[in-house]
Amino acid sequence: MTLLSSLTYAPVVLKFGTSGRRGEIIHLTPLEIYLNVRAEIEYLLALPVQEGGIAKGDDFYFALDLRPSSPTLALAAVQALRDTGMNPVHCGAIPTPALTYFALQRQKGSLMVTGSHIPFNRNGYKLNTSQGELLKHHEGPINAQVAKVREELYSQPAAESKFNTQGHFKTEPASLPEPTADAANAYLDRYIAFFAGKSLNGRKVLVYQHSAVGRDLLVDLLIKLGAQVTPAGRSDVFVPIDTENIEAAQLEAIQALVTEPYLAVASIDGDSDRPLLLGVDENQQVRFFGGDLLGMIVAQYLQADAVVVPISCNDAIDRGPLAQVTEPKTKIGSPFVIAGMDAARSRGKKVVCGWEANGGFLLGSDIGNLKALATRDAFLPLLCALFAAGNEPLAAQFDRLPARYSKAALLKEFPRPTSMKILEVLHPGTIERFFNASHGFTALSKIDTTDGVRMIFSNGDVAHIRPSGNADELRIYAVADTQTRADAITEAGVAPDGILRQLEKYVTQ
Repeated sequence: MTLLSSLTYAPVVLKFGTSGRRGEIIHLTPLEIYLNVRAEIEYLLALPVQEGGIAKGDDFYFALDLRPSSPTLALAAVQALRDTGMNPVHCGAIPTPALTYFALQRQKGSLMVTGSHIPFNRNGYKLNTSQGELLKHHEGPINAQVAKVREELYSQPAAESKFNTQGHFKTEPASLPEPTADAANAYLDRYIAFFAGKSLNGRKVLVYQHSAVGRDLLVDLLIKLGAQVTPAGRSDVFVPIDTENIEAAQLEAIQALVTEPYLAVASIDGDSDRPLLLGVDENQQVRFFGGDLLGMIVAQYLQADAVVVPISCNDAIDRGPLAQVTEPKTKIGSPFVIAGMDAARSRGKKVVCGWEANGGFLLGSDIGNLKALATRDAFLPLLCALFAAGNEPLAAQFDRLPARYSKAALLKEFPRPTSMKILEVLHPGTIERFFNASHGFTALSKIDTTDGVRMIFSNGDVAHIRPSGNADELRIYAVADTQTRADAITEAGVAPDGILRQLEKYVTQ
């Protein structure tokens, strides 16, 4: 009897996406985590160092977020690291970019156990090469290696396998190695050194902590940089904050924490690679600033000469001073932004950066003593925006941007095959049938299919439909001349009998 034939459940394969491998916790057995991590490590071992390869015996850094399931997943990953000849080094519960930065400075691989912002019943992990994130050209070979290891483990005689019929280890692995604080300290030092000589003295910042893994580091860093910091909203229960899709209830919860004047409310998502920033006005009312607008503030602060953003970002970037340094828009996902930054740097650009609509900021080149970090980061954009404010209210710098307003929303548990069918039928005739005057749309003027379907209407309204790359979700992005109109577009999209549900019926009837 083979291991596969002995299993008392039907294994579900972990999907590979731009943010690593993710799935429902009930499917994340130690067997599934182990075989995927082992395969990915074997793939890295076969690569040259200059292409991100690693060597047996190397330190391999790992960390985890605060989800209750993360330690169990980390144990399986650590066992796979040991079985492939690596030396796992535990960096603790720290932000994904803190782990990545520490490992890349040492040209070592790294693995973050995290589900980022996705719902509580899911989790996963993200692996990096010794040179940076896994990119699109890695995907095929890695999946082939995973298939090979899966077949090898599944075909083993059940009696000889290290896994039992439930996909758990027959002998539980030893506990995780003792964590080191070196990576966390290096991450803080990165920003303290870059902002040396500047101070947030006198500026009051509320840090919404919830269940973010970087919640205490963010407080410590802001205090070290001179701010008066109030931590609030700490939660022992995981809170799935999606910085690209802040819902009214979440804004209300944050608003309730603001009981005195602040410059800003600063926060981060679960694995702390995406920022959440809100201004506070004289009436103590919060105002949310989307990640794509935040990126523009940061690029201007850093005096970037090349900016790379995906097609989903707010088109205010095309209407202001950054238009002169904006590279061709990319598909959505950090691997595409990284490729765009690499291309800009190869043409001699010196200050290269990029971001995603969710605010994750990527630095593609060194700026003085600030080393490049070509992965999503939350701390740098938060700090740049706070320092850029000077003595003004935080909103003042955003009000100087071209007046374009964005909003994103989504339908959860939306089957990906249905999403793909919807994209296939979104040609001009179908678009005008669903995106019509009853929802406030004017004539269709342009369609962009760089990633999903982005529809531009004659009055400047933008509606962009795209399936999520790593979850069964269908997203709609909107850009308009007013926030009210952007909100209305997304609401028309995700309402119970809204445009997306109507399109679902259209392609499935």
